[in-house]
This record gives sequence, C-alpha cells and structure tokens, in this order.
Amino acid sequence: MLFKRKLSKSEQLHFAEQMLALLQAGLPLLNAIQLLIQSAPKPWQAWLENVRALLQKGHSFSFCLNAQDGKFSPEFSNLIRVSERTGDLGLALRTISQQLEAQIELRGKVQQSLTYPIITLATSFLLVLVMMIWVVPVFKEVFGHFQAELPAPTRILISISTGVQNYLQEILLSTTLVVIGFIYIWLKSSSLQKYCDALLLRTPFFGNLFRLATLSHWCRTLGHLLETGLPLPDALRVTAQSCNHWVSHDFSAEIFKHLTRGWPLGESLKRADPKSRLLDVETLLLLHIGAESGALAEMLNRRATTLGSQLSSRLNALSQSLEPALILFVGAIIGSLVIILYLPIFNLGQIV
Repeated sequence: MLFKRKLSKSEQLHFAEQMLALLQAGLPLLNAIQLLIQSAPKPWQAWLENVRALLQKGHSFSFCLNAQDGKFSPEFSNLIRVSERTGDLGLALRTISQQLEAQIELRGKVQQSLTYPIITLATSFLLVLVMMIWVVPVFKEVFGHFQAELPAPTRILISISTGVQNYLQEILLSTTLVVIGFIYIWLKSSSLQKYCDALLLRTPFFGNLFRLATLSHWCRTLGHLLETGLPLPDALRVTAQSCNHWVSHDFSAEIFKHLTRGWPLGESLKRADPKSRLLDVETLLLLHIGAESGALAEMLNRRATTLGSQLSSRLNALSQSLEPALILFVGAIIGSLVIILYLPIFNLGQIV
C-alpha cells in the first residue's frame, strides 16, 4: 500500500531539494540516487530501488519517475522530461522546488483562512443536530401537557425533530451514498469535473479566489517552462498536461491551437478566453507586452507573484470578515431555535 501511495507535495519538494543538492555537489545521477537510498525513509526504499534499477538499464530519469505508480505529479515529471532535452537537470529541479514551495505556501494560507469557518459551521451543525435529537423531544413532552394549540413555528420545529429522530439512520445513509456516488462519478466523468471547475469560478465570494489561485499557478508553470528554454507551443502543451484544473487545461489547449493557426500570443489569449473566465484585463495586457518585448517568461513569473500576493491579501480580508459573520449566523440559528422552543412558555398565561 505504501508503495502505491502518491508522494505529497512536501515529500516531492524534499526529494527535489535532496537531488538538487547531490547533483550540485558533482555526483552523477545514478550515484545520487544510490546515496539517497541510504538516507531515505523506509517507505521510499522500494520505489527508489526501482528507480535505480531502471536507470542502470539505461532508461531516462523522467521514465523512471513515471514508472512509479503516479508517485510524482505530471508537472514534476514533465519538467524533468523537458530538462532532458535541454541537458540542465539542475535547473528543472530548482524550478520544481520553487513551484512546490509556492504551492505549499498557498495551500497553507488557504487552509489557515478556511479552518475557522469550517470548524464553526461544523460545530453549529452538530449543535442543531443535538438539539433536534435530545433537546426538542424534552420540550415536546412538556408541551404535551398543555391544553392549547402550540404556535406554528414550534409545531414545525417539533415535526422536523420527530422526522430527524425517526429517520436519522436513513438520512445519514442516504447522504453518505449520495456523497460517495458523486465522488465516484466525478472521478470517472471528465465532463462533470469540467462543469464543477467552471462552477467554482462563478461561485460568489470564493470564485475570484479560485480564479486567482488557478491563474497564478498557470503563469508560474508556463514562466518556469519558458525559462528552461522550451518553445512556447511546447511549454503550453506541458502546462496543459500539468494543470490540476480543467479550465486552466482548456485555456492552455486553446492558446496552443490558435498559435498553431498563426495568431500572435495577444490575440490567441483573447480568443482562448473570450468571456474572461480566467484571464483578467491586466494580465492580458502584461502578457501581450511581454510577448512583444521578448520578456514573456519574466513577465509571467512577475505576474504569478503579484497574483499570489493579491490572493493572500484577499484571503486575509475574507478570514477577518467571515469570523464576525459566522458568529452572527450561528447565534441567529441557535437563538431562533431557543426562541421557538420557548414561545409556548412566553404565552403560558394564554395557554393555561
């Protein structure tokens, strides 16, 4: 099981940094792998031995990495394959390390910003569920002794609580089956993945965050590929293969298609994203200028850094604005439930 487990971004970064240090020390690739085997964690031993065996048989380094049951991301393998064309493996490993560091940093910021809202929402859901299963039935028994009709909100709440009690197992089972079924279909259906990825970019509040993250990753990947000396059409092809977002993948493929038809980059960018789902006007202008001036790779990397900074600031602003909003939201829900339960008691004089 460990042999088939995909390496995390942190583990891929650790591998790239170790390989880069060994190669910069002057060791040949095979010797670097052999030395790495001696100091690697036990879960790495099996696949590193496999890499060493394939290298001894004369296979390329990118082939050896691709043969490890998907342990490395397509982006990692593609950059290694590009370096084999240019003969600069060190540059590829350095580029991979920079990309992975940026991705890990971005993921950490996103997790930090969303941890509090997720915990708050999950806690409020559990509180409501506890009230429905254990608290409301107690009030229901008390209200059973009243010789008057209960207020409509209280009757509705009691009916919902009774339904949750009677069909809790069915509700949980149905929800679990729906989630598992959706995940299964999503993994098998590229059409559903494309629809979900496009839908994420149109989501209120969060859509622009996803767009900034996707565009920043696209700019950084393409810029690093161009820095390695790869021609733009080939760099776009590798970028499309390395994307983890269908909108970004199709965007790269469309640019490649228009470039091969003879359109300049600026026009190809407009035609590839006519509705500006991914590309904003400022990025479009900067990339057009970069292509005209011959500094496209540098412009892409600068734009990736700028977009990353914008994303970080918006994540911080979102986190700060969500905290009071969520507190009010949770307070409103719990407060409403308590008021609904106590409505008959507030009207006790009329009921009695």
